[in-house]
Amino acid sequence: MRDRNRMSKIAIIGAGAWGTGLSIVLGRKQRHEITLWAYEKEVRESIAGKRINTAFLPGQTIPEGVAVTGSLEEALQGAEIVVSAMPSPHCRRLFGEMRPHLRREMLMVSAAKGLEQETLLRMTEVIAAIAGEIGCAVGALSGPSFASEVARGDPTAITIASKNEKLTAAVQREFGDSAFRVYASDDVVGVELGGALKNVIAIAAGVVHGLGLGHNSVAALITRGLAEITRLTTACGGRAETMSGLAGLGDLVLTCTGGLSRNRSVGVELGRGRKLAEIIASMHGMVAEGVFTTDAAVQLARGHEVEMPITEQMHAILSEGKSPGEAIQELMARTSKRES
Repeated sequence: MRDRNRMSKIAIIGAGAWGTGLSIVLGRKQRHEITLWAYEKEVRESIAGKRINTAFLPGQTIPEGVAVTGSLEEALQGAEIVVSAMPSPHCRRLFGEMRPHLRREMLMVSAAKGLEQETLLRMTEVIAAIAGEIGCAVGALSGPSFASEVARGDPTAITIASKNEKLTAAVQREFGDSAFRVYASDDVVGVELGGALKNVIAIAAGVVHGLGLGHNSVAALITRGLAEITRLTTACGGRAETMSGLAGLGDLVLTCTGGLSRNRSVGVELGRGRKLAEIIASMHGMVAEGVFTTDAAVQLARGHEVEMPITEQMHAILSEGKSPGEAIQELMARTSKRES
């Protein structure tokens, strides 16, 4: 058993809001050596000089024990746990660059919520294609967790999923504290798909708000959104009961109703009539994963012959310029059926 008095070394790859928030959670324990890898020079300078990530998580102080670097080799040197917190479109490229510095004993934790567009793979599958060859164990961290609230110390509960019990036990031990509770699961498919697909439904929930519709509409959308997420998850080998947990319903409700949700915010602006390109440009480098995930989700659903009407309509809005109002009308005009 590991000596609890020994400092563990953790590398966080990606200094967006979530990566930075996790560095604060881990750094406040004062029993870890944390290295945060940041791509942007201005982010590194802001953290090193002010102990604040002004670009992505303003107002939250990063503990002095968190080092920041632009070198992947330096970040990974001696790391026992590697947290992947980069946006999903960059995962394969960055892990390719990281590969020479990975070691068999490293535990890989994916904290990104998305699907790779070209291959339709989940992030742990992308990571395993590279790190798995070396022998690294891989897991997925997901659940209802706005970065700013996590960083502030608000009570938060999330899930770590892996087939490797050593990894889940290590993440529960090293990440958990009185404000950050970590549950374990072996349903990697369910935990990852719940985290990725809820972003699509969250954009739809934002559209509903942007159109000026009320709580009835949002409640119906969340409920039916959960139904279609569950259908695809089980078709891909995940468990339906996972969708009633933190990485399923918990994350879905948060992202569909919380004002801090970037995916919901994109939907709100779409509902108000703004164009997607204009909305993305105004986000100043922040990423709404649901924009990337929607196309992949549609392809995955069609491949498994799973009906996902909300996701299909969101794809039409995002990729084909369909009117949000027309999309809502088509959803409501579908043939009546039994609830399932």
